[in-house]
Amino acid sequence: MTGESAVKQAPDDPVPKREPVDAHGDRHGHAHADAQGHGHGHEDGHGHDHGHGHEHPVGDPTDPRYRRALKWALGINGLLFVVELATGIGSGSVSLLADAIDFGGDALSYGLSLIALGMGMRWRLRVAALKGATMMLWGGIILARTIWVATQNLVPHPGAMGVVAVLALLANLLVAYLLYAYRDGDADMRSVWLCTRNDAIGNLAVLAAAAGVFGTATAWPDLFVAAGMALLALTAGRQVLLQARREWPQGAKG
Repeated sequence: MTGESAVKQAPDDPVPKREPVDAHGDRHGHAHADAQGHGHGHEDGHGHDHGHGHEHPVGDPTDPRYRRALKWALGINGLLFVVELATGIGSGSVSLLADAIDFGGDALSYGLSLIALGMGMRWRLRVAALKGATMMLWGGIILARTIWVATQNLVPHPGAMGVVAVLALLANLLVAYLLYAYRDGDADMRSVWLCTRNDAIGNLAVLAAAAGVFGTATAWPDLFVAAGMALLALTAGRQVLLQARREWPQGAKG
């Protein structure tokens, strides 16, 4: 009986030898799953950090988005330079001609900025200084032209001034939108933003001049606006030159 009982009870036994194996297998499986989960989390975290490592802070001149914005600005300003130059000469408007020269200077400025993106800090500051000097040169030319036209008593055509000024303003608002995020960068990026800002202000001023010429039938509103744009160019150019000078010691390693 004792042997039979032992034999009969054997199947009812909870299989003590298998429990440690199953439990060990479960523990091993959980540990493996945890290891896999940890590894997966590490990969996710690594990927997350890797992605952030390639983000460019605002004001970074190596940001490809800034390069694209400059290319758009270059194309738009080059086109408006041709349109305003032809209209300024045809209509006899000094303010429109001044705005055209400003567009041409800005196109040159954007082109120089694109070239300077791959250069060291010192070269970027040299380009900024060149653009600042160019802006001041444009201002001097516009001021001289304004004084000369004032002695000729020529009245421009207000209709042509107004139409082209509206077109130029819309184009400049688009450029300003593209470049707004980079307005507080280094001296070169700052000069780009100042060029765009001056253009938008100039477009509004030309619109005001067109309305003034239409209302007074004289050239004085046009001349006043042209003189104001000349002073604006001189002031902005000086700001760029001063900032480039301040940043020059920091670019010693460039």
